[in-house]
Amino acid sequence: MDRWIAAVHGPALRRAADPVVVDLGYGAAPWTAVELLRRLRTAEPRTEVVGIEIDPARVAAALPYEEEGLRFRHGGFEIPLPGGRRPVLVRAANVLRQYDEGEVAAVWARLCARLAPDGLLVEGTCDEIGRRHVWVALGPEGPRTVTFATRLGSLGRPSDLAERLPKALIHRNVPGEPVHAFLRDFDRAWAAAAPYASFGARQRWVRAVRDLAADWPVGSDARRWRQGEVTVEWAALAPGEESTGRSPLSF
Repeated sequence: MDRWIAAVHGPALRRAADPVVVDLGYGAAPWTAVELLRRLRTAEPRTEVVGIEIDPARVAAALPYEEEGLRFRHGGFEIPLPGGRRPVLVRAANVLRQYDEGEVAAVWARLCARLAPDGLLVEGTCDEIGRRHVWVALGPEGPRTVTFATRLGSLGRPSDLAERLPKALIHRNVPGEPVHAFLRDFDRAWAAAAPYASFGARQRWVRAVRDLAADWPVGSDARRWRQGEVTVEWAALAPGEESTGRSPLSF
């Protein structure tokens, strides 16, 4: 996720007069915030990261790890940054897992309302050591894309990523829903690309994504494919009722 953010959102960080980034819900230890700062400073050396946690004990435990450009604060979805600062990026990994699907849209809207004009919210779910991850990227206007990312050497088939779908999509992986059809087609493309496995999992993934792009609005940057990623337009995977205007997931 950090690699993707640096590559895709790096230009916005460089354009920003105040490139402040929030790691929302960093967890029991501050390592994700520390790593995020290191990664994003390769894209923009002025980047500052603020780790925000709802648990005061976690904030207290993180304070000894503060350094130039890295701070930790107590708070939640209100994104309590001093001086009215607006983040150019909010990253929320594994934050909404315990929420109901019906609560997602309100949380998204609240977080997006805190973004700088050129800001981005990245919200998703990963496994414990970051081998499999799926996230939604949202701007102030709402959701834009969904990215599937994996450590290719550990992948059995693309639909293995289904268990890491973000809360907005994980209960929609059933027949008749777009995300289910996407993962079905991805598995078929992966199976058809089996001859490329002799050249390595990376070549097989790239071939499968190239075939998938014939029917799905997949991002065309093959450099990201080689990282074990594929990004799809949100509208193609959004819950089925969204096309009727009844879904609360657009705003």
